[in-house]
Amino acid sequence: MFTDRSDAFDEYAVVFNGEEQYSIWPTALDLPAGWCEADERGSRTYCLDRIEERWTDMRPRSLRESAPGPVAAGGHG
Repeated sequence: MFTDRSDAFDEYAVVFNGEEQYSIWPTALDLPAGWCEADERGSRTYCLDRIEERWTDMRPRSLRESAPGPVAAGGHG
């Protein structure tokens, strides 16, 4: 479980890249190249909770498309 911590940013956005990998990014900063903002903004905890709900398959999109189906625990298919 993630918890809030003190830092310099009040608001974050859920962001994702071309491989559909998710992260959070402070809304006060420009997004790095290759990342797009999703439709979620809020506290650090709020954004991390949204990622936990959305990102259920940690594999990059290119791997999911080449080998459909969940990967067994331990990383073996």
